Amino acid sequence: MILVTGATGTIGSEIVRQASAREIRVRAVTRDPGRANVPAGVEVARGDYHDRASMAAAMNGADAVFLVGVLGPDDAQVDRNLVHTAREAGVGRVVKLSAIGTGEPGLGDFSTWHLPGENAARESGLEWTVLRPSSFASNTLSWVDPIRAGQPVPNLTGVGTQGVIDPRDIAAVAIEALRSPAHTGRIYTLTGPELLGTADQAAALAEVLGRPIEVVDIEESDARAHMVAAGMTPEYVEGALAGQAYVRAGGNAVLTEDVRQVLGRPPRRYARWATDHAHVFSGAARPVPR
Repeated sequence: MILVTGATGTIGSEIVRQASAREIRVRAVTRDPGRANVPAGVEVARGDYHDRASMAAAMNGADAVFLVGVLGPDDAQVDRNLVHTAREAGVGRVVKLSAIGTGEPGLGDFSTWHLPGENAARESGLEWTVLRPSSFASNTLSWVDPIRAGQPVPNLTGVGTQGVIDPRDIAAVAIEALRSPAHTGRIYTLTGPELLGTADQAAALAEVLGRPIEVVDIEESDARAHMVAAGMTPEYVEGALAGQAYVRAGGNAVLTEDVRQVLGRPPRRYARWATDHAHVFSGAARPVPR
């Protein structure tokens, strides 16, 4: 039994989908089971990170748990509690979703957000694996509205490049780590096969959609004002800006072979993700090829 926290999120929902397709017994945890959209046969359990009793009940009987606890700088204790609850519930293995650059001094406070959860997993006495993915290919879904409107897409990272990774590959690695002790004690830095900047991703989407996509650089002061206006906390804003500055300076220009090592195949290219999700940007109604 694999239990997935964050089961309605980007990676969690993909783990649920892939595990179900492989006929792996999976339990999806969500705060509102009645609204969960999961494949037929998937067990759904209620769980609220701020209600440890509900998380303990959800984890009961699980052999392995996928942990998604950090959404911002104030979630350190949430992350720790998830690990402690898993141990108390008799779970034998945890896979912690972290982020590339965790522990890197150049990232400032942003690099520390996942450390409490990582440390809790390592010190738990459970079998553990940490996944540190690079920038998600799906982050460009934030461009849907400007692309549909024929407007430029925003660039917050200059000419900086990243090993952009398809969330489907992150999920596939997570499933292997959840199912096998061969990955115990490993920290995997997960990247795609190529370094891409914002302009590169826009060009790939333009090729798929058959029309040009312009890119406009956003000043850091404008990015800060936009995030503040959106109600983000000062700590979150400064962490996000530090991350963007780190990418602009080339700090996240990292490629690894970890996906290939775990899955025995290369990671998908961004162009493949763009092709599979072209309908989202164009507004066409068709299923996403997997």
